[in-house]
Amino acid sequence: MNSPIPPTPVPMPPVARPPAPYRALGWLLAVPALLGTLITLVLPTVQTIVLSLHSGGVLQPSRFVGLDNYGKVLGGEDFWRALGFTLSLTVGPLLVAVVVGPLLALALDRGGPVVRRAGLVAMSLAIVTFSPIGVAAAWLRGTSPDGPGLATLVEGLRDPATAPGTLRLVVVAATFGMVCALALTAFLPALRGGTAGRATLVVGVLVALATIAVGAQAFSIGMALTRGGPERATQTLAGLQYDFAFRMAQFGPGAAVAALTGVLLGGLGIVAVVVAVAARLRVTLLPKRDRRGAFPDPGSGPARAGGGGAVVGVVALVLVVAVGLVCAWPWISGVLAGGDGAGSGGLRAQVNTWIPAVAGALVSVGVAYLAALGIGGLRPLGARSEWLLLPFAPWLFVGTGPLGVADWQNMRNLRLVDTFFALFPPLLVSVPALLVLTLLCKGLAERDDRDFFGGVLLPSLPMAGVLAGAVTLVNAQDVLWPLLVAQSPELFTVPVTQLGRLGGFHDVPDVGASTPLVVVAVALAAVVAAQLRYLDRLAISVNGSRPARTSP
Repeated sequence: MNSPIPPTPVPMPPVARPPAPYRALGWLLAVPALLGTLITLVLPTVQTIVLSLHSGGVLQPSRFVGLDNYGKVLGGEDFWRALGFTLSLTVGPLLVAVVVGPLLALALDRGGPVVRRAGLVAMSLAIVTFSPIGVAAAWLRGTSPDGPGLATLVEGLRDPATAPGTLRLVVVAATFGMVCALALTAFLPALRGGTAGRATLVVGVLVALATIAVGAQAFSIGMALTRGGPERATQTLAGLQYDFAFRMAQFGPGAAVAALTGVLLGGLGIVAVVVAVAARLRVTLLPKRDRRGAFPDPGSGPARAGGGGAVVGVVALVLVVAVGLVCAWPWISGVLAGGDGAGSGGLRAQVNTWIPAVAGALVSVGVAYLAALGIGGLRPLGARSEWLLLPFAPWLFVGTGPLGVADWQNMRNLRLVDTFFALFPPLLVSVPALLVLTLLCKGLAERDDRDFFGGVLLPSLPMAGVLAGAVTLVNAQDVLWPLLVAQSPELFTVPVTQLGRLGGFHDVPDVGASTPLVVVAVALAAVVAAQLRYLDRLAISVNGSRPARTSP
């Protein structure tokens, strides 16, 4: 029996500089993203810095105080305690993302196509059902006499000495399935890119940076479970900013906390973009004719997806799913128990939640997609085109939180607070989508077998749809922005309604209200289809190598 010839990475040929008309079109397609970044990212950042140098502004006249607010924030123990606790919240999810994620991806990849696809389908459910406020509401059921077993851990939130450790455990358990699923989606393409070791390392760095950045903006679960208490033992940076700016009406210190958080996030974003560009990271789409049920790369393929690999893959999947089910049991039991659906806002709240979420995603990802086609597809600077992402890099990981003080003030000045229009996310461009789509368009453009329309535009369009769906889910589950701009109950989103009921003298709200069955069914079908028919064909490589090919 002939043994298979190990495939080797194939170097990419030099990328030719496109003709002048295509370069001009590339610049033109990037203009909407540049304008969107200027209007909704750069200007609010400048406003935040200016606000941090003033006092008053809401209940009192604004006056310039220089660096006094920074002295107040940095000189007190609240900021440093919040910073330390916020970073500690990222440790658990970070370990899951960079240890469990790649190990699971490797096991599923070694298990062959059937095991890999089963894993993708199983983990997809964790993505579409994740709701921070819904999860928090489910865990709070542990304070009742008949609460589910694992959820009784929340009793530790009552004591300042045990509250920080308890909240860390809750965050790890609540996010385990989703973090595993997202990490799996990131690491699997790296294993089939022809430079599996180096690509996995680069992807691991990017995943780690993203996990830290998301954790640094943690707000929803902590706000729902502890409100930063008891005795500020579980205060996060986002919670401290919210307390200063919107509970105590001190915009200056609140903006100072936001600016300091922005510096951290900006540094992480710049490092991430530099790593991706310097490593010459590229994403491409493997042709269907090359798949044959598995991917032809050094770590994949029918030749080594034997019985042993399949067993390892199945065991790893069963283990991760079992742990995920245990961690998700408070939420599962809460959904099965039902609740007061009308008390979570009903149809009006669902409209407030999903229409702005969908519209915001279509705009922000659509603008990013145009720029990605221009930068990654038409290559206006030739091989150096990816460096055009650097001006966007400081806002790669910035959400609505660090810009919330400035954005709220803008809405107030425009007299849009407490209107339906204010519920729409204030970001006109999704910088994470811009990075992913640019790297994909770059990889597609480097293939020499298709024109721009058939080789770049059409193959990258499904990825734009996938990212639009992902941003929609993120927008819909966000609680901070709609909490800031909606004061009338008729404008509350479902997460805001759930949060309000958790803070009042009510029964625990309907845990599943923020993930209604219709939305879960549609989103799950879309995610599974995307995983099996598109994402399962992606390959990530570094240093200009092609995805490897097996011998026929």
